[in-house]
Amino acid sequence: MFLIDWWNSLSTAAQIFACMAIPATLILLIQTILLFLGIGGDEDGIGEGMDDIGDGAPDDLPDGGDGVFGENEIVEAQDGFGWEGLRIFTFRGIIAFFVVFGWVGIVMDGAGAPLWVTVLVSAICGFAMMLLLAILLRAIMRLRSDGNADNRNAIGSAGKVYLTIPPARSGEGKVYVMLQGAYVERNAVTDDEEAIPTGAEIVVVGVSGQTDLVVRRK
Repeated sequence: MFLIDWWNSLSTAAQIFACMAIPATLILLIQTILLFLGIGGDEDGIGEGMDDIGDGAPDDLPDGGDGVFGENEIVEAQDGFGWEGLRIFTFRGIIAFFVVFGWVGIVMDGAGAPLWVTVLVSAICGFAMMLLLAILLRAIMRLRSDGNADNRNAIGSAGKVYLTIPPARSGEGKVYVMLQGAYVERNAVTDDEEAIPTGAEIVVVGVSGQTDLVVRRK
């Protein structure tokens, strides 16, 4: 009875918002439970293994080949923040949009906001949730991928410098290299006597510790 009374108390607009919010909330809840159980994560790239490690890498890196000793030409790296690597319009993201869009719409309609304001604010909040979810999922994916990746498998691979590498292991830079079938960003040091600048091509010659690659200028 409570649910029926609550439903009847809603305006027509709020009932439309509820028709989007309630089913979407149930679906998102089921997806979340399955994700924590390790089931059904592949759709957003969580369970796809090493093929998705490079989602944050620039789009202009080549897709095929093994990248060993320069078989693939690696072109100029772009902004390393990785906006281009976000998977925003996934099924899970769209469901999250309708969850937030619907519930915000119900709340604002109940507060007496004009319909156009309600729709606009609800849409903005829904898109913000899509973006936040995409960032969180990519962070989870990278953590899982980093846990499975073995930097030793990058030895012999060609890459390109993203952040300048100081000379003689006096500091760390960053590079994009091919690792286990995908382009990834890694910290790197060099034994070269001169710094290796951003954009320079490199070859991985070894590993240093658990996280750094040892590279030389190509």
